[in-house]
Amino acid sequence: MLTHPKPLVCVKHVTLMLACLPQILHHLLMTWPTRLSPTLAMVIPACSQPIDRARPPTQSPPPPVTSMASQATSTNFSVSSYLRIETSCFLAHPSLQPFPNLSQLSAALGGLSGVPELEVEALRPVNLLQERNLLPPRPLEAPEPNLSPDLKKVNCSPQTFRCTLSSIPHTQALLNKARLPLGLLLHPFRDLQQLPVITSNTIVRCRSCRTYINPFVTFLDQRRWKCNLCYRVNDVPDEFMYNPVTRSYGEPHKRPEVQNATVEFIASSDYMLRPPQPAVYLFVLDVSHNAVEAGYLKYFCESLLENLDKLPGDTRTRVGFLTFDSTIHFYNLQEGLSQPQMLVVSDIDDIFIPSHDSLMVNLKESKELVKDLLTSLPRMFSQSRETHSALGPALQAAFKLMVPTGGRVSVFQTQLPTRGAGTLQSREDPNQRSSKKHLGPATDFYKKLALDCSGQQIGVDLFLLSSQYADLASLACMSKYSAGSIFYYPSFHCIHNPAELEKFQKDLERYLTRKIGFEAVMRIRCTKGLSIHTFHGNFFVRSTDLLSLANVNPDSAFAVQMSIDDSLADSSLACFQAALLYTSSKGKRRIRVHTLCLPVVNQLSEVYAGADVQAITCLLANMAIDRSISSSLLDARDALVNAVVDLVSAYKSNVSNLQQSGLVLPAAMRLFPLYILALLKQKALRTGTSTRLDERVFAMCEFKTQPLQQLTRMVHPDLYRLDNMSDQGALHLNDTVVPQPHLVHLSAERLSRDGAFLMDCGNVFYLWIGKCCNEMFIRDVLGCPNYASVPPNMVTKATFFQNLVEDRSDSASSYYEFLQHIQLQMAK
Repeated sequence: MLTHPKPLVCVKHVTLMLACLPQILHHLLMTWPTRLSPTLAMVIPACSQPIDRARPPTQSPPPPVTSMASQATSTNFSVSSYLRIETSCFLAHPSLQPFPNLSQLSAALGGLSGVPELEVEALRPVNLLQERNLLPPRPLEAPEPNLSPDLKKVNCSPQTFRCTLSSIPHTQALLNKARLPLGLLLHPFRDLQQLPVITSNTIVRCRSCRTYINPFVTFLDQRRWKCNLCYRVNDVPDEFMYNPVTRSYGEPHKRPEVQNATVEFIASSDYMLRPPQPAVYLFVLDVSHNAVEAGYLKYFCESLLENLDKLPGDTRTRVGFLTFDSTIHFYNLQEGLSQPQMLVVSDIDDIFIPSHDSLMVNLKESKELVKDLLTSLPRMFSQSRETHSALGPALQAAFKLMVPTGGRVSVFQTQLPTRGAGTLQSREDPNQRSSKKHLGPATDFYKKLALDCSGQQIGVDLFLLSSQYADLASLACMSKYSAGSIFYYPSFHCIHNPAELEKFQKDLERYLTRKIGFEAVMRIRCTKGLSIHTFHGNFFVRSTDLLSLANVNPDSAFAVQMSIDDSLADSSLACFQAALLYTSSKGKRRIRVHTLCLPVVNQLSEVYAGADVQAITCLLANMAIDRSISSSLLDARDALVNAVVDLVSAYKSNVSNLQQSGLVLPAAMRLFPLYILALLKQKALRTGTSTRLDERVFAMCEFKTQPLQQLTRMVHPDLYRLDNMSDQGALHLNDTVVPQPHLVHLSAERLSRDGAFLMDCGNVFYLWIGKCCNEMFIRDVLGCPNYASVPPNMVTKATFFQNLVEDRSDSASSYYEFLQHIQLQMAK
């Protein structure tokens, strides 16, 4: 059997926070055989042993399993610890019976009449124990809903709004029968190249449910429209009869609100509780000895200086700075001073603000003082020997500074808080790195502070740059409940870890310059008969369908779980609408509205055909994180395994008359067991004691806030072979041929010593070069004459192979043995 090989080559991870693989891959392919630009230099790891090809698995029973789900039906959300097993290899089992044909399957599932060709393919039965090549040639796309061409054309982009099922069951009973979760994944403030912005005195909404008019309403005539969520008939206002785009009158159905599923309204004073706030930024900086040793402050100041003019805002933009060790330091930056003035408050038990008018200043008026401060800060604390950290009092001071306006607080912390309110003790125990007690906060101080901040429209973002345990489970609460972001650099040191430094610099540049919304709320509405019962993400829940978001940014996403309360049998369509009300950085009150339309179906076959395996996996990941904290990590893992068992069992029971053996799933869900196995191998959910507690907690935070496209590549990276590309299936862009390599399974047996492979993990790229790879490729891509001449500083080890999720690892099974375990659970 294939054992885990050492790398034949160097593997380099390129820590570039880049938008998406197509653009990067395009760039990579377009610049080969010319040399890559320095910013895309791939680093590499050395290896001496050849890769042994995998031999067929023996028929002997699998090794003992620990902590596996003993009762697959005990919970409809349940998972296992991993097996120690050999890497995956799939051969046809002699006892497996032939697949049913589509006509047999159609009869078993209730008929396929009227189902488009794509849905027929999605229902093709796949026996996972026989099928070796499951991956499509290209990365998966969201399934296309079975809608009319007119509705498809105006539907919301799946990058913004995605449902786990692109065909909604008409009853909860049918949903239960399918054994699939119903939920939405939403990326409401993502960067858009085109966004219709509508300025109108009248924003047309349903008088009953307050839904915004959208492409899926019905115009009964020119003067009346029917709401697509509650079905109330509403009058068309006179102003809406005029189309500002065509400058014509009498065609309300051609208004931009009714032609686009994503629009943004300029809101009137009716949508304001107070005048729109300015952009306000407060930076709270750890300057203890530990921070000085890590060396982050110099690079923070340099980055902010470079991007000071790119901070989102206008002439009203305000900034402030606060540093802390065992005391709190404020900075007077009032216009007219010759240099910044430091004000020190040493009474951290009763924190107060030494000056209310000069600490948060207009950026335009005090820009030179701000620049002076950023230039001098690293020198001011370079000799500091103060080891303590008064983070809690610093946050209390930040809250008092920001209460009058609201805004964004950016916290940079390098160690465990040891002084004043919010003091924490080390809870890092190698034997307790996955316990419920340690995954939750040690104190409610940071949660209470975050809720106070949220109530005053203050969002708190955390940058944790620590090589030691810092209790992220407690600190993260300051961002979770104030709609903030969390960044973590577990081994940060500006000299000893250049990769982490580069990642910090790129993250910080994006953070400082990305767009931002202030004092936001988001409401999600859905068709009558559907209801929302659980939200996932960073926010404060103000009511059953309303989220309070002190800040909103384009890199954060949300998920919601849904249920079907009343039958949708009388409806042919189900609609979902998310409305995000926010203040732009330029002080404009805006409403961004997204509307998604999906068909309602009454056949199980149509539910399975429209299943979105990536969205389902991401929603289950969010549910598993909650289960880990509320119950236990093992319970969450059992729930994930049981989700696979339940689906395979449900599918089998509905085709039971075909007496099909093996593990069979519809083609639309064929990757589900693989994705779940990959999920179980992530830091957030893996077993064992090798994952440090803060790293596990951060991985959990990422699952709760990352957009689906990013999360999918984190769980199951995309792997491509680059050295043997051809023009077959290539794209032709502006007279240029761009090859499109096929996806490769994440297994060492798919690597070859004469190949070159690119792995996209979402925020990191790895380039794996075989020892016998073509020298021209090595020369043109890496700038080295041959494999042996690759510099040692381009080498990094191990991480690449940890992402080969189909293979065996020290504490986890291979894909083939995972399937065997699923089959064993089904037999119980």
